[in-house]
Formats: sequence, C-alpha cells, structure tokens
Amino acid sequence: MSLGNNLDDSKGDTIFSLIVTKLRAAGCVFAEEEARLLISTAQTQGDLADMVNQRVSGLPLEYVVGWAEFCGVRIAIDPGVFVPRPRTEFLVNQAITITHPGSVVVDLCCGSGAVGVALANAMDGIELHATDIDTAAVQCARRNIIPMGGCVYEGDLYESLPTNLKGRVNILIANAPYVPTKAVELLPREARLHEARVALDGGLDGLDIQRRVAESATMWLAPGGYLLIETSVKQAPQTSEIFSRNGLIPHVVYSEELDATVVIGTRLTNKRE
Repeated sequence: MSLGNNLDDSKGDTIFSLIVTKLRAAGCVFAEEEARLLISTAQTQGDLADMVNQRVSGLPLEYVVGWAEFCGVRIAIDPGVFVPRPRTEFLVNQAITITHPGSVVVDLCCGSGAVGVALANAMDGIELHATDIDTAAVQCARRNIIPMGGCVYEGDLYESLPTNLKGRVNILIANAPYVPTKAVELLPREARLHEARVALDGGLDGLDIQRRVAESATMWLAPGGYLLIETSVKQAPQTSEIFSRNGLIPHVVYSEELDATVVIGTRLTNKRE
C-alpha cells in the first residue's frame, strides 16, 4: 500500500502542496502530476522525502519511481537506461499493423525492452527476441521481457542473436540512436546527463547504427519481412536510401501528433527476387 492511502485529507493536501512548491522551484513543468505520482509510489514518508530530493536534484522522474508508462504498459526503468519516449509509440503502432500471431520479432537496441514488450502486449503469440550492447539495459530488459516469454541477449546488434533466426525474422524493429554526435550536447539535461551515451549517439550524421542495422537486415529477415526504424524527418530520405542500397523497399510514415518518423523497409519475397 502506498503512502498516499495512509494520509488523511488535510495532511495529504499539505504534503502535496509542499512537494509541488519544491518541484516548481526546481523547474519541473508538470509539478502537480509528478507530486501525485511520487506520493502514490512512496511506501513511507521517508521514501517520499528521498524521492522528492532525488527529483529536485535533477534525476529523471522515471528513475526516481523506477518505471515509465509506454503504450499503456508500465516498463521497469533502471538508472542509466534509456527512457522510452512517447514518440516511439508510433514505431510500435506501425509494427502492430504488420505483425501477426506467430510472427518472429527482434527488437534491436532494445534498451529497457519497452518496444518489444508493447508489441507483445498488443499482439499475442509472437516469438520475441531482444538485444542490446549495454549491460545495464540488458538487465533491465530481462526484467520486462522474460516474464512475457521473450529472450534477451547482450551484444552488438546481431552478434548475440541465435543463428537459427537467420532468414526467419518477420519483424525487425530498431529504435537505434540517431542523434548526431555534436547534437548530443544539445539534448535536454535529463537525457544528456543521465542516459547512457551509447543509447543517444548515432555518429557523425546520426545514421551510423542505422547503416549497420540495414546492412545485415536481409540476412535475418524472412522473405516479405519488415525492418522498422525510428528516425527524424530530416534524416528520413537518407535512411530510405540506406534501406534501398541494402535490398529493402523503403516506405516513410510520419505522425504530426507525436512528431515521429518511421521508415519501414520490406524484404522482397523469393519470387520477386
């Protein structure tokens, strides 16, 4: 039971007001929402005080409470692990439209495993595999994915995937880092200071990891399988060209509401090849 359930109304209102004041002073834009979340998550007043102090010091809210909501699912988040962004829900939604029960799905650069978990939650019966190069991310992803029957591997892109997946993957999905190296320093403070650099830095033009993903994609995709990558509007033409050079038919989709861009590449079927 959370602390919030053990407070009478007058005391609860006082504590809420004090926390909101502290959060506002620290620059938290959504102070009221965050205060409610902290109170509902804390088990004791001591826990609450510690959590408020952590948030005021600049620690991202998701690290303070230990989870993030993504596609309506609570995803466990450990310190240093990339926090899933709302825009990435568009990537998941695009994958849902082309995924079928029994599909083999691989979540590359999986971070906390949020994308794979959201897809598995929306589509029963998929065979889910996920991989990341960062040890902390892998440990976090295992907490989220293994209870759903999926597998998580530690390694650089495809290197740790079981070889029996080659030519069998129906959905290859990657929220790979696509921020150009020089632009990393321009990211919001919470991301810049607290998330792993490897989860943010996409190289000189932001497309280094996308190139490596696309170069080997057809080796792993089943005929007619799809590669989906989140990118930016500005980078989408280059991402599409990368897909084309590597035997994939690209298609760009965009959500104005979420300011999200996804490039979907289709591997040709054997008949057309």
